[in-house]
Amino acid sequence: MPTSSNEHRLEDLLRELTPQVLGAVVRWSGDFAAAEDAVQEALLAAALRWPKEGTPDNPKAWLIQTASRRLIDEVRQVQARRRREERAALRDLPPEDVEERDDTLQLLFLCSYPALTPASAIALTLRAVGGLTTAEIATAYLVPEATMAQRISRAKQKIKGAAFELDASEERLRNVLHVLYLMFNEGYTTSSGPELQRSDLSGEAIRLTRTVHALLPDNGQVTGLLALMLLNDARRPARTGSAGELIPLAEQDRTLWNQDYITEGVALAVEAFSTPPLGEYQLQAAIAALHDEVDRAEDTDWPQILALYGLLEDLSGNPMVKLNRAIAAAMVDGPDTGLKLLEPLDEELAGHYRLDATRAHLYELRGDHATAAEHFRAAARGTTSVPERDYLTRKAAALPRIK
Repeated sequence: MPTSSNEHRLEDLLRELTPQVLGAVVRWSGDFAAAEDAVQEALLAAALRWPKEGTPDNPKAWLIQTASRRLIDEVRQVQARRRREERAALRDLPPEDVEERDDTLQLLFLCSYPALTPASAIALTLRAVGGLTTAEIATAYLVPEATMAQRISRAKQKIKGAAFELDASEERLRNVLHVLYLMFNEGYTTSSGPELQRSDLSGEAIRLTRTVHALLPDNGQVTGLLALMLLNDARRPARTGSAGELIPLAEQDRTLWNQDYITEGVALAVEAFSTPPLGEYQLQAAIAALHDEVDRAEDTDWPQILALYGLLEDLSGNPMVKLNRAIAAAMVDGPDTGLKLLEPLDEELAGHYRLDATRAHLYELRGDHATAAEHFRAAARGTTSVPERDYLTRKAAALPRIK
């Protein structure tokens, strides 16, 4: 049966409230793992009861109170948790300020606890703050779901008892920004499934990054990341057609782009670029601004973009940056130059569909349609995103065939 609009609204509301409720219950109880279990039970109760009884006037408070009662009940039932039982008995239910505050940012910093590996911190944050399922996170990391579940479980145990507070040290902040970057990317181009993008996830990443920026307005990396998100998200209305099909950047109707986001993003990108030390997010924001500032794809300043990708490659050594630099080089000096730059990536990105997709694009520019079609088909087989797969398949089929 098709899902009703009321069910969609309820799902959206619960997804929006989940990190806020979890943050409040973690702050009150001090136990991340137990709080998450209790919040999940409260969400299930809401999903079952609200369609019949109606949504409460204060749904966030309802979820916090329900989760807190579940947590207290669990504490009182398990003798091994006597210390937390005494604490819960003394405090009864959380005070009103727990319901009024938004603890999402503290929850974000907690998930970037220094004792965690970067991979574990990112996975935990995507689960607790971003609302991704364990299966979605596992797909993004190309590991089995059971492996990712164990990683998240171990991460919860490591942060047990950690202080629920903001810690904007350089290492902690770097982890937080990387988590937000990955969260936005997963929403901007979903790694698997029938939809190209998840605006709820990218929107939450933007919201959280705005919060970090308000806390650290003079940090160039924070400013650059916010600019990058806004400039990319500005294109979202034009990235898909009426049937949800992918529309590449060069073919998008730029009149559909969000001009408010572009204006804000360009201003932030300029500010970030002038704030040393220069980092990856500032450079990426500058590249995004160059794409967004022109009304036609053919007016793109590819020489400047190529120069920025050169700086970014020197700074990061990231193979995906090398891939994008090859595209920029092809636009400046021709497809043969770009194809030459792709050769060293056969080892670093072996089997990655984006390498095949890029080769296909460059061979198409070169006029070698047979080889381009071969790489388009290989890329289509490699992606788990349905819109990307369909686009790549259409590209292969549309190329002229040599008789």
